[in-house]
Amino acid sequence: MLVCAVLVTMVASAAPCPATDGSSCSSCHNVRLSGVHAQLHCRDCHAGTGANTVCARCHRQQQAILSGKMASRSGEKEFCRRSWGRADKDFFSTNCSGCHLAACSDCHGSGHAVILPGAKQCYRCHNGYFVGWDFAGRAPREDSVRYQRGPRAQGRYYLKMRADIHAEAGMGCADCHSMASLVRGDKSSATCRTCHEPDKRIIEHSIAAHLKQMECSACHAAWAAQEYGTFYIRSENSSNGEYFRVADKKNNYIRSAYMRRQDAPPLGLNASGKVAPLRPQFIAYYSAMRDNRPQGEENRLLLAQWKAFAPHTIRRAVPMCDSCHANRRRFLLQPLDKRRLRPDLDGLHLESFWRQQGQQVVNGSFYPAARWQRLHSKTPLYRRKYVEKWREFLKTDAPSCAY
Repeated sequence: MLVCAVLVTMVASAAPCPATDGSSCSSCHNVRLSGVHAQLHCRDCHAGTGANTVCARCHRQQQAILSGKMASRSGEKEFCRRSWGRADKDFFSTNCSGCHLAACSDCHGSGHAVILPGAKQCYRCHNGYFVGWDFAGRAPREDSVRYQRGPRAQGRYYLKMRADIHAEAGMGCADCHSMASLVRGDKSSATCRTCHEPDKRIIEHSIAAHLKQMECSACHAAWAAQEYGTFYIRSENSSNGEYFRVADKKNNYIRSAYMRRQDAPPLGLNASGKVAPLRPQFIAYYSAMRDNRPQGEENRLLLAQWKAFAPHTIRRAVPMCDSCHANRRRFLLQPLDKRRLRPDLDGLHLESFWRQQGQQVVNGSFYPAARWQRLHSKTPLYRRKYVEKWREFLKTDAPSCAY
């Protein structure tokens, strides 16, 4: 299968190269091809003239990736326009550079050592709070100095979590995200049902509504990184920026998070109308400091936006029934009298991070309160399956999904 290759570069002399068949190039150029292009002749890319040829000469279809979302970053730009961009029109160019594709070499290496990218290359961008790291069992740590310890990757300390079962089995990113799917702009080339047929002997799979109305990750995602409250503080000529000893500092901006969690994610409805994991894309706050004085409103809430997504933390085990059927907070329907965390008292403009009021889902919707009431009702089917589930724990050889 053709892969997107890098622009092969070679230092050529000013005079025309005397080699026409690639056989004598090494007499002048100390270069050895390796990787997927190891069997090529020099002339295949240099045409015997010393001139370089771009990857598109052989890989025309794959060039579509460089005009797709991973390169254009259209989603990120649109979010910034509606959030931090309202306070600073140059926010995206100032704070969001240095990631996503600009050339084939970003994933395939440079020079003459062209490679097929693996997880190591993917994690160059898909790390921290962005989906990718979680596949390897990595979650971003809190900003406090006390948590800046332990293992480190991509320049960040991370919390060791349970890796995705597919990662443990030796699978890599390309097994579900093929080159063909990236060219088409699809999120993946395979779904759970591509490889797995639900076993109806498992109690959760015997309930028709689970299979028809839910994404597999709604139950099988063991955890997800979640960031509640993302602060960008513009600090100009202000020494108090030094109080943020760990938070990212770049171009007069300081970035920090109010709270990070690494547990079962909340649930809502995705664009297909199925129950799916949700997490804050960002709950975006902005402050400006000049000469150690606040400029305008501190902790200005610009946008509280959530996103339906697919955590890469799949495990065989699933939570018990009550984690959904008796948990309003899981659906961002937390009662006011059940709050323990009070962001409103911290001046953050939200009654609770786990209440739908004042927040939105960009690619789906929050779970309707009336629908949750039906979910919460103890129907005869629910009671029967609940009892069956507990009985399964007494059978050591039962095909169960439970912890």
